[in-house]
Amino acid sequence: MFFKDVIGQEAAKQRLIQEINEGRIPHAQLFCGPEGVGKLPLALAYARYLSCTNRGETDACGTCPSCVKFNKLVHPDVHFVFPIVKSAKNKKEICEDYISDWRAFVLGNAYFSLNHWLNEMRAENSQALIYAKESDEIVRKLSLKSSEGGFKITIVWLPEKMHAVCANKLLKLLEEPPEKTIFLLISEAPDTILQTILSRTQRFNIRKIDEQAIAGVLENKYGVLQAESRSIAHLANGNFIKALETIHLNEENRLFFDLFVSLMRLSYQRKIKEMKLWSEQVAGLGRERQKNFLEYCQRMIRENFIYNLHQKDLSYMSIDEQNFATRFAPFVNERNVMGIMDELSEAQQHIEQNVNARMVFFDFSLKMIVLLKQ
Repeated sequence: MFFKDVIGQEAAKQRLIQEINEGRIPHAQLFCGPEGVGKLPLALAYARYLSCTNRGETDACGTCPSCVKFNKLVHPDVHFVFPIVKSAKNKKEICEDYISDWRAFVLGNAYFSLNHWLNEMRAENSQALIYAKESDEIVRKLSLKSSEGGFKITIVWLPEKMHAVCANKLLKLLEEPPEKTIFLLISEAPDTILQTILSRTQRFNIRKIDEQAIAGVLENKYGVLQAESRSIAHLANGNFIKALETIHLNEENRLFFDLFVSLMRLSYQRKIKEMKLWSEQVAGLGRERQKNFLEYCQRMIRENFIYNLHQKDLSYMSIDEQNFATRFAPFVNERNVMGIMDELSEAQQHIEQNVNARMVFFDFSLKMIVLLKQ
């Protein structure tokens, strides 16, 4: 990944390049921003540029020994830490056990979500974490001498998924980092990271990608027609992952939409028996997909509430979602919108705490009966 491969984010690229050229390189940076804005691609391009022995004014050379290794993500001084699913059967306990899959996955497309990575690992019902044992691996790797004589770089994708033991050991490394060691933390939920870690990193907020940049890539790389690319770019709302999911039929989004519509209709009609069957269906999705579904529901409630304002520029729904909103939006209003969002947040918290999913979703569906009538 070069800077030229990062979609949009021109100001962010210039800042990172300027840091290196002026010798102002923080030992720990926290790349923050919503999903799909290019945090990981930026970190990869930054690491490549930092390691390049013949760097240009705006990008790495692509031909030096360091860049050649980066082409396959096999640079010996660059280490990756990411959420994994433990597998006693396949003896997979640390990130190194998944590193071949990770490299191939990232090289295929650096714009992906946690759910995409979970599917790649075949996680099923398991939740991904950066386990406590990973901290010992980080310490071991950083205790080794630099193979290339330059910086040793550790890229931590989604540090909010770190086990508490791992987070505390990482804190010690951030407090007393080994010489010429760089940490790049890539987070979508920085508020859930240990405050002591946050205070020892330089925060770098990555903004949403502008619509023109997304539309340009869709046209030039994916052959999308100009008029359609602009519509997709607007719908994506700065999230390139969402733009890709729009042009490639996404089964999960279709499933979430159907489940959401079904729940709202059953709750409004007070069909208790069918609501119970609905809860059992959602309970079979697996924890991570259940959390994703609840996030989707929160987005749909927000979008339907805003839809009542009749301002198209503020709407970020697909055609099917908008068609449903024409009938459903009036039922989401100032009297119940906060109550619905609170119930969704509580359900999400219970799923994260491994509460019985059937109970969580059935309870939520029953509460929707009352809330939709307000």
